[in-house]
Amino acid sequence: MARRGKSVREKGKLKLSSYFESFEDGDNVALVIDYGVAASLPKRLQGFSGKVAGSRGKYKIVEIKDGNKLKTFIVHPVHLKKL
Repeated sequence: MARRGKSVREKGKLKLSSYFESFEDGDNVALVIDYGVAASLPKRLQGFSGKVAGSRGKYKIVEIKDGNKLKTFIVHPVHLKKL
């Protein structure tokens, strides 16, 4: 049976490698919300995939297709995972 979520030792733990991970424009990413860091995006977008469109300081602009609409979100790299 597949395990869901984090193990007990990983809960609440912030990995510095994910905090400082770099993404280029055009990279395909998945939104994986890390609850150890405040996220300014809706919970329902957990697991959605999109494309990095640019950056604003250390944050990344991610374009996600929600139904038929293309939406843009400004997200901290901690909540992004390369595909």
